[in-house]
Amino acid sequence: MSGIRPTGFLHLGNYFGALRNWARMQHEYECFFCVVDWHSLTTHPDTAELKNSVYRVLAENIACGLDPEKATLYVQSDVPQDAELYLYLNMLAYKGELEKTVTFKDKARQHPDNVNAGLLTYPVLQTSDIVIHRAELVPVGKDQEQHLEMARNFVQRFNHRYGHGQTILPEPHAFSYDAGGLVKILSLDGNGKMSKSENQMNTLYLADEDDAIRKKLMKAKTDQGPEAPNSTPPDYIENLFGMMDIVSAPDVAAKFRADYAQSSSGNTVIRYGDLKKQLAEDMVRFIAPIRETANGLLANKDELKRIMKMGGEKARASGQDTIERVRKAVGVNYY
Repeated sequence: MSGIRPTGFLHLGNYFGALRNWARMQHEYECFFCVVDWHSLTTHPDTAELKNSVYRVLAENIACGLDPEKATLYVQSDVPQDAELYLYLNMLAYKGELEKTVTFKDKARQHPDNVNAGLLTYPVLQTSDIVIHRAELVPVGKDQEQHLEMARNFVQRFNHRYGHGQTILPEPHAFSYDAGGLVKILSLDGNGKMSKSENQMNTLYLADEDDAIRKKLMKAKTDQGPEAPNSTPPDYIENLFGMMDIVSAPDVAAKFRADYAQSSSGNTVIRYGDLKKQLAEDMVRFIAPIRETANGLLANKDELKRIMKMGGEKARASGQDTIERVRKAVGVNYY
């Protein structure tokens, strides 16, 4: 199980951090993928654009390869059982540990006038999102690893307090097919990760037009080249190589890496301009089909609503099964 907030536009980091795994996992596991509209309210209380954002994120998920007939695609607010489980888990979450969460501190700094209880307990609702379906594998990016560790803590406390020797809720773990671990795509300026709503000129969105992709990549941060042969590239250069590894032909990516390895002060073999031009064209070929498929879906709202309704029914059935087990364990089953 995993989810994406309907705030901003999905970007390349979302794809390689999660969506690529989602598309593959649906053929091997029972999967639940969610547009987490409740989560978005913690930082985006103005809901004027929420409905359109939910439609767009759902369309982009499908455009990235998710099949509504194989995986359960749904909207968080369609599953009231999720909110009930969130309530029980909140009783096991402590103020001190929630305040230490990196994402909470970041969001509180960004939105000092809107440090609400929902923002503080975000990891608790995220835990509920996962375990309402008793999911064990969560294909997410590196930035969510702390939340998953907290989720395991909450689940362990629940099982310890209410399980009486039984495992009521399974512990979730991060999942990735990549041998080297979870993939993280950095901002094109080298400052942090790509963002759905910030640093827009340094983020490659799945909805970007071809010229916008080219323009952004040509402005990506580079340097004067390495001082000595076989130098380790700085993060912002490795980020360009990393993107090339996943959208360009292997021999093309290998050629530019070799040029970098052979470069030194006074002998700059690597040509960043050529690298960025090549990467831009390969990125256009990668993103354009996703953008066009998503746009086609957005033009057919009835089909999107059908998919959302079908997914909601499946998700509620799964959630109801879990909440009945939870109520029995807690002791609030009176009938």
